Amino acid sequence: MKHLIVIGGGAAGFFCAINAAKDHTGLQITILEKSFKLLSKVKVSGGGRCNVCHATNSIADTIKKYPRGERFLKQAFHRFFTNDTINWFQQQQVELIAEPDGRMFPKSNSSQTIVDCFLNEATAQGIKIELGKEVINITHTDESSQKRFLLVLKDGTTMAADFVCIACGGFPKSLQYNWLQSLGHSIIEPVPSLFTFNIPRHPITQLMGITIENAEVKISGLKYLQRGPLLITHWGISGPVVLKLSAYAARDLANAHYEFSIKVNWAPDFNETTLLDKIRELRNQIATQKVSSRNPAGLPNRLWIFLLAQVGIDEEVRWGDLNAKQQNILPKMICAYELEVKGKTTFKEEFVTAGGINLNEVNALTMESKLIPQLFFAGEILDVDGVTGGYNFQHAWTSGWLASQKIKEYAQ
Repeated sequence: MKHLIVIGGGAAGFFCAINAAKDHTGLQITILEKSFKLLSKVKVSGGGRCNVCHATNSIADTIKKYPRGERFLKQAFHRFFTNDTINWFQQQQVELIAEPDGRMFPKSNSSQTIVDCFLNEATAQGIKIELGKEVINITHTDESSQKRFLLVLKDGTTMAADFVCIACGGFPKSLQYNWLQSLGHSIIEPVPSLFTFNIPRHPITQLMGITIENAEVKISGLKYLQRGPLLITHWGISGPVVLKLSAYAARDLANAHYEFSIKVNWAPDFNETTLLDKIRELRNQIATQKVSSRNPAGLPNRLWIFLLAQVGIDEEVRWGDLNAKQQNILPKMICAYELEVKGKTTFKEEFVTAGGINLNEVNALTMESKLIPQLFFAGEILDVDGVTGGYNFQHAWTSGWLASQKIKEYAQ
């Protein structure tokens, strides 16, 4: 009996194993998980709701959501995309519901629905799951008379397999996958992606909890700029705009050791010139009203008062009494507020890694190694990562499914 070993008990690993088992009862399948937790990222995703995918029919638009792997995924998504994901879960009696922003969650609003779906399906398909099994080496042979792969585990035991799918997630700093390099594959240096910006000892952290629905953040000296919701926290700034920025700039920020400057436009519908014009207009129209009571940029009131104080404008000052210096500084404070970032914080437990197996060494249509036949990769082990919104899971489903189809083809 042919034997498939999947290394990694996460989203991509389970998806590969389950789909390889479907319609092919003669394939023995084992999932090896080095920890004692299965599907841990699935469990915590989306605040415990599991953002399964993103509602879209456009491959062209979707691949733009991946800072790394865009061309690779363009090919892969033509074989398994969002509608395929939705239909797959529907066949397992798991209905997905789209929210207004396009994120899709199980109708139950609980990630446990997805976890149970995978575990129940694995049981039904007779897939063996072994916990606490860390692979430290793989050797392979081209001889067809014996199992192609021999896996050496940390506990000293060995396992043989005809097919191996490596789906063991990203690259925490403490782990070095030398055993992958020993197979001849090259690894793009892993660095963190999807993190928040630390701004220690800055007074803006006093506004923790405030969300600005539409802010624009630019990294000074670099080309990276994003717009979207921004959250002020007790350690700095977070929210979708920051997470997207951290993803696209991941490598440059790592090279800068996470010390860099940013400029925030709290009201990106304005620039400094147009906002100055608006302020001059207000000075004429409502000269007797307090500056603190009329917010031309539509900012949260606490942020508006804070920015006025940064300029040195008292809350009791009236629009007509603004002096020329204050009038000219205020637009810059709103449209180009400078902050010094010193360090990062992982976004909850939904960390993502930029880097992994070099995509030039993997077939985008099958996820099979171009160097070693019958060796496959799926999920975050590849040098592919997306922004928040279900994109990383879509890559997991697509890569896991593609690998499973080629494995079944071999096994028949």
